[in-house]
Amino acid sequence: MQISLSQEQLLFLKNKALNIRIDSIRATTESKSGHPTSCLSAADIISVIFFHTLRYDYKNPKNPYNDRFIMSKGHAIPVMYAALKNLGVISDEELLSLRKFDSVLEGHPTPRFIYNEAATGSLGQGLSIGLGMALNAKHYKLDYKTYVMMGDGEIAEGSIWEAAELAALYKLDNLIGIVDVNRLAQSGSGIHDHDVKKYAHKFDAFGWKVFIVDGHNIEQILDTLTQAQAIKNQPTMLIAKTYKGYGVAHVQDKNSFHGKPFKQDELQNVINTLRQTFKEASEYTGDITFSPKTPEQTDNATHIKTSTGASVNTPDKHKTIAINLAQDPNSKLFDKDQAIATRKAYGYALAALGQASKDIFTLDADVKNSTFGEIFEKEFPERFVQSFIAEQNMIGITTGLESRGKVPFAATFAAFLTRAHDQIRMAGIGHNALRLCGSHAGVSIGQDGPSQMGLEDISMMRAIPNSIVLYPSDGISAYKLVEQMANYHDGISYLRTTRSNTQNLYDKNEEFPIGGCKTLRQSDNDKACIIAAGITLHEALKA
Repeated sequence: MQISLSQEQLLFLKNKALNIRIDSIRATTESKSGHPTSCLSAADIISVIFFHTLRYDYKNPKNPYNDRFIMSKGHAIPVMYAALKNLGVISDEELLSLRKFDSVLEGHPTPRFIYNEAATGSLGQGLSIGLGMALNAKHYKLDYKTYVMMGDGEIAEGSIWEAAELAALYKLDNLIGIVDVNRLAQSGSGIHDHDVKKYAHKFDAFGWKVFIVDGHNIEQILDTLTQAQAIKNQPTMLIAKTYKGYGVAHVQDKNSFHGKPFKQDELQNVINTLRQTFKEASEYTGDITFSPKTPEQTDNATHIKTSTGASVNTPDKHKTIAINLAQDPNSKLFDKDQAIATRKAYGYALAALGQASKDIFTLDADVKNSTFGEIFEKEFPERFVQSFIAEQNMIGITTGLESRGKVPFAATFAAFLTRAHDQIRMAGIGHNALRLCGSHAGVSIGQDGPSQMGLEDISMMRAIPNSIVLYPSDGISAYKLVEQMANYHDGISYLRTTRSNTQNLYDKNEEFPIGGCKTLRQSDNDKACIIAAGITLHEALKA
């Protein structure tokens, strides 16, 4: 497929790429920090995406029909800010506030700036988040595309390949990735230097439709992105060969310039160099009136929205999702003379939530028969996502789904959530209300040995801003706390569950507000106070 551009249209896009380069440099120089050379390599791709490809209503960034763009190589975010400045979305003054203490334009993306889709910058996470957004679109038959720009350095991260494999398995033809292969990482060459074929072969082997493009050829970029939009039944990856510092000869494709802004006294010379390098684009004075493409609210998407009752945008945080243990079909298991594992109570409560709200999703890491996520899957298979043994990717997908307005729960053994701590940490920075369940917690799992014992999870989760840790002692408190998690939107909620059965301690009408505790035994002769939670509470009661 060859897209025909007039000479003026081509010059328009080249002019925007030049302006994006100049503004990226101006912003990083003003802040005296940042990564201008990484912006210079990506400017031509960004020009095509933002001034031709993206369907986006900038007056309503939360529009559920908008295409999504994730800057996974977060250190290059000034290039996106520069594009938005040239679109008239932000002012020049706002652009030059980059990295200042009171600015929403942080040095790496966070959703404090409403046009940033996710908190990135800890490399290797954007593709998983984009996968979650693409799954959301598939489920609700929304026709938006999700674009994820990555750097070649982060392709060494295993989480990229966890996401790549799952995206191909789920045939996410609405997910389009771009790798900016500018060769140079922070301290030297990337893993494959400039051998773009090696990157292409990898993604091809993982089941993606792959294109190798000249990342500085605007016609080729545009043509390839247009082809990518028409690919069916598989995700698409553009491997773009670029040069770090492109357009400024004394830094282009040279090491030791990563994260080094140009000094104020050399700024004008650098800008003059760019204008001379891209002379034709610099001299462009055309009068093309550019209006961003806005998404169409298709009949199909509208139908899905109204027929399922689920929200395609952010949920109403004031609308409580309620479940009733007394009316649960498994209510007898929660009688006081019964014993039930808190992990199983989690599964029953999750299924009840799924019945109460179509915004509830469940994600699993191949332990659904241990965490009892399989109870939800049996009733709502279309809202169950099997992530397999790839916990980092599972948390990224959960983040993507939550950012598109869903209420996702993700579960695995508590010990294995530790390997996804960075993804959890970044979700905390992004103010994503993830609901996480770590089962088989603590030493009580005994014979499985220390590798399976979640011992660090409480402190790990409590280190995340606005997080809450919930550690139920019986089936009733577990069931009720899962309901509380569904309605907690201020940060990450973490439920710690136990493998073995524990005696039910409370009545079914007992309430368990977040931050509360219960007194189970007391007398006027007390000499000591024992505080316990989870299975330890039962040992304390025995003592």
